[in-house]
Amino acid sequence: MRRRLRGYMMKLLQRIIKPFQSRKVRVALATVIAACVAELGFNVSEEILLSIIGVGISVILGIAHEDSGKWASGQEPPEK
Repeated sequence: MRRRLRGYMMKLLQRIIKPFQSRKVRVALATVIAACVAELGFNVSEEILLSIIGVGISVILGIAHEDSGKWASGQEPPEK
């Protein structure tokens, strides 16, 4: 019984951690955290908030473009 529970817990932990191996997910998470911190009452101007979100979106799109270029040049896409 303990082995099954331990195996289940390890699989669950791996499922939770696996998305954070992606650069896109990490950038998106950092962007959301920065936006939430700004909304929670820290004195951040609207321009700064929009800049943070804009840079986050740009980085995610840049990573996606880089990945598509790798796959188009014959490299295999990462396993899911």
